[in-house]
This record gives sequence, structure tokens and C-alpha cells, in this order.
Amino acid sequence: MIIEQFVFTVISLAIFVYMFFKMIKNNDTSYIVILILEAIGIAINFLGFSLFIELNMFLNLLKYVLSIVIPGIVIILEKRGMTLIEIINITRARFYLSMGNDKKAKEALLNLVSKVPDSYKGHKMLAELYEKEGGMRKAIDEYVQAIDINKKDYESYYKVAELLNQLDKKDEATEMLFNLLDKKPDMYKATELLGDILISKEMYKEAVNIYQEALKYNPVSYEIHYNLGIAYTMLNDFQNAKICYEKAANINSLLYNAKYSLAEIALIYKDLEEAEKRFLQAIEEEELSADAYYELAKIYLIKGDKETAINYANTAIDIDARRIVDKIRKEPLFIPVIARVSIPFNLDIQEEKDNKLTQKEIKAKEHLEEMVDITRHLSYNDINLLKKNVKENDTKNIHIENIEKEQDERQK
Repeated sequence: MIIEQFVFTVISLAIFVYMFFKMIKNNDTSYIVILILEAIGIAINFLGFSLFIELNMFLNLLKYVLSIVIPGIVIILEKRGMTLIEIINITRARFYLSMGNDKKAKEALLNLVSKVPDSYKGHKMLAELYEKEGGMRKAIDEYVQAIDINKKDYESYYKVAELLNQLDKKDEATEMLFNLLDKKPDMYKATELLGDILISKEMYKEAVNIYQEALKYNPVSYEIHYNLGIAYTMLNDFQNAKICYEKAANINSLLYNAKYSLAEIALIYKDLEEAEKRFLQAIEEEELSADAYYELAKIYLIKGDKETAINYANTAIDIDARRIVDKIRKEPLFIPVIARVSIPFNLDIQEEKDNKLTQKEIKAKEHLEEMVDITRHLSYNDINLLKKNVKENDTKNIHIENIEKEQDERQK
């Protein structure tokens, strides 16, 4: 008992003196709180020792927590680069955030960064708070300051690019993402965002390069294969698009968007059986079912099976009347059967459904549908010639790339 009290007294007093000199050296009054807590713990121990009273479990535990545990945690955190003022203000901010008081949390963080301008955690938390409030420009400023302090904070790099994109500063976002992927090429969400931006800017070849580079680090990612298929689609390279969509669909059997795209490519190449098979798979996706049934109706009209075509057309209308009826009225294939298609009388008051597809998916889907219409009157010989030209271009590009690599190696 006496030995335990003696050891406690020596350790607690040593920590107290250490903290006291820390306060003097750093001229930081926030240490007073820790010193007071330590003093209370030491006083509890001294009271029991001087009065020869055996402390109960609660008081014994309290003296250790106040005099050794709390100061010990502070010392460990300081060794890891945090100052006491950071610990206190960040703890306060997190407490206020947990209570839903963002205003008080912001005050604590602003107080911290004003006194400790190089506080990484302070700037990072403040950026997240500004972003939560919708203050994107202020959030960007704080994320940038966090990056200046911690150059390996790749998440903040990404956040800056994401916010710049939301502010429609696509060029700045693109530059930021290229820099980020140069430092961390395996960061898929940066690849995806950069690919989205490049596709929106119609820089499809650049998007292809980005996705191909990403495949080096994650060759079995269905998202990368699928996005690469979209980029090839926009380049009218349907052969490579087909390969990418097939890989994506094989990796993720529930990726019905890829199956719908494969069906459209099959229509471009006049492979009705393959198109039918893929559209029947795509009807499982609520967002694609109306279009898939509509396309199946067209296939059966081409085959001459009007009854099946009408059934599929009516099913498509039941799912999304406003959009499908307009497409049927514009499609010449439906002229012979239009009278037997169930077009609602109250079409104008039909609810318009939200489109859950991403912008690049909508863009690729509309492009494929447009290409199906454009290539409809091409002969089989023309389609085979198109395939041949694509293959020849691929071979030519590979040959050029090999020559360029050989030249680069000679120069080195």
C-alpha cells in the first residue's frame, strides 16, 4: 500500500512538473486545465496517505485517471505531432458536432486554426464542416491548406477536385485530378471523376487512356471496364466497346446497363438474336425495362411477328407511357400496327419518371440508339466492312504505338 502510494506520488509529480514547464515553454495557458486535474488527483492521494485512510475503488481509480491517464494521453498525442490546444479544440468540436451544434464546433475550429495555423486536423475538419454547410469555396480553401500541411492527404486532393467540378470549374478539376493520379494512380474514384469530366468535355480518347491506366491496378473492376466501354462507344469503336461491356457483365451479372449496351451494339451489327437475348436480360433493370421492351417490339416487327411486337410495345407503354408513346409515334416500323397499340387517352397527365442513370450513361445510351437508326439501312456487307475497318485501325494504332516505344527506347 505504502509502496504503491510512493510510486504514484513520484510518477504523478514528475508528470506535473513536465506539464508545468511545457506551459511555460509554449506560453500556452490551456495546460492549466491539465495541471488542475493532476493537482486534484495528487491531492486525493495525499489526503489518503496523510490521514492513513485506505481509498475506496472509485477514489483510487479517479486519482490515476486525473494524474496519470489523462496527462499520459496528452503526452502521447503531442509526441504524434498534436499540441494540447489542438487536442482540446478538436475534442470540443467533435463533442459539439455529436450534439448537432455546428456553430459551436466551427467556433472551436476557427479558434484553433487562428492560434495554430499549421493544424492539419483543424483545417481538415473545418473544410468538412464548410462542405456540409454548402460553403464550397471556403471548403476548398481549407482543404488546400490541409494539403499544404500534409502532402499525402490524397482524400483532400480529391475533395478539392470534386468541389471544383461542382462549381463548374472543370479545367481546374481536371488538372487537380491528373496531378492526383500522378501521385496515386490506383485511386479509382479519382479515375471515375476524371473520366466523367473528360466524357462531358467530349475528350473521349483521353478518357480511354485514363480508364486503361486504371485497369493496370484493378484489372477485374467491372466499373472500369464498363466506363471504358462508354468511352469507346462515344468514339464509335463498337468492337472494343463490346469487349469492355462483356467483361463488365461477366464480372457483375447484375450490370444490366452493360447488357442493354451490348444489345444496341448487336442491333448495329444486325445480330437480332444476340440483341433479343441481351434486351431480355436488361428488362430486369427498372430503369431500362421500358426501353428494352420497346426495342424487343422493334425486333419482332423486323421478324414479322406483329402479335409479339404489339404485346412488347404495350408492356413498354404500361411502364413509361409518356416517353415510349412518343418513340413509337416517331418510329416508322410501328405504322402498320399503331392502331393496335394501347395508347392512353390521358397521356399528358401521366407522371414523368425520374431518370436514375448518370449523365455519361444517358449520353452513351442515346448515342447507341442514334447509331442503330443511322446504320439500320446499311447492308450486311457494309456492316462487315465497318468491322474490318475497326480491326485494321486497331492494328494500325498498335503498330504506331510499337514504333513510338522503339523510338523512345533508342533515345534513352
